[in-house]
Amino acid sequence: MKTEEHRRIAITSRGGVSDFIRDMPKVELHLHLDGTLEPGMKILLAQRNGIPIDPADEAGIRHLNTSHNDLPSFLHAHYSNMDVFRTAEDYEDLAFQYLTTAAANNVRHTEMFFDPQLHTRRGIPFATQVTGYQRAMDRARRELGITSELIMCFLRDFGADYAMATLTEALPFRHWIIGVGLDSDEAGHPPAEFAHVFDRARREGFLITVHCDVDQRDSAEHIRQAVVDVAADRIDHGINILEDPGLVAAARERNLGFTVCPLPYGTHVVGIEPELARIAAMLEEDLLVSVGSDDPPYFGGYLDDNLQACLDHGFSREMVLTMQRNAIRTAWVPAGERERLLAELEEFARRWDAT
Repeated sequence: MKTEEHRRIAITSRGGVSDFIRDMPKVELHLHLDGTLEPGMKILLAQRNGIPIDPADEAGIRHLNTSHNDLPSFLHAHYSNMDVFRTAEDYEDLAFQYLTTAAANNVRHTEMFFDPQLHTRRGIPFATQVTGYQRAMDRARRELGITSELIMCFLRDFGADYAMATLTEALPFRHWIIGVGLDSDEAGHPPAEFAHVFDRARREGFLITVHCDVDQRDSAEHIRQAVVDVAADRIDHGINILEDPGLVAAARERNLGFTVCPLPYGTHVVGIEPELARIAAMLEEDLLVSVGSDDPPYFGGYLDDNLQACLDHGFSREMVLTMQRNAIRTAWVPAGERERLLAELEEFARRWDAT
């Protein structure tokens, strides 16, 4: 797809976003590239690759994508959508579409998860995926002014052996991948199961983040494993850390970042008010919480929509600014880039106060 085509179908928000949220310069740290497949893009890729899909219209696909109420049912819909990918061009178009949307929403920098095992298990080479993604990232930096990094996630329900094999497969592309993570169905697959994989990843120079989903069985213990045993550099979700004051203190001492996603859990799992109340409690504990959109087509919106949900349910503008400062402070960027991004955000805050 040409750049102009991506711009024409860029999704700026789901609607109802305030000027404050829209105009704020932003950083996003919790976004799954595989989970940004919009219905129109799925249809385009299916037609390009001669793959029959059912449903085959945007409304039907959108209904399928949003008809879930827990993690397993979401993963079932999500995994089935991956069948339309075949070529590097497919992955390039997917990533560039998200980056176009992000740039239209004033996102300056984003760190994007990708799940190579969703595709290598179907016979799609690892190189095909990362080559397409990297092309999109290079184009977006040149044409849209947005910077980005890749974080390779292991599917925990596929087991540690497959994770180690995937890590080995990624080593020739180390210069394109800043970190590794752990996602998918947490039930029965705690972080400790993958400790030796993370040890190897750290020795190879990767940073580490771990998904600790909300209100899972043994949630607090899984967070302890991620924080203490794995010594992760960031935690994704991790809201149940509030159940253990000792862990809260340890995370605060390490300046550990937490990436939370209000709409995905707030609208489909625990309820928006309880979700945001716990995010506010994390802020009160001085934890470095930032907001991401997770898998936007499945959960009601992109980063602007998630931040607007915070404002709509009682967060102050200063709380939202704090979460954006946290995103910058815990982003995996060079010190000079961090200072530039913080300066831009503070200038925005000063201008907003002045008006």
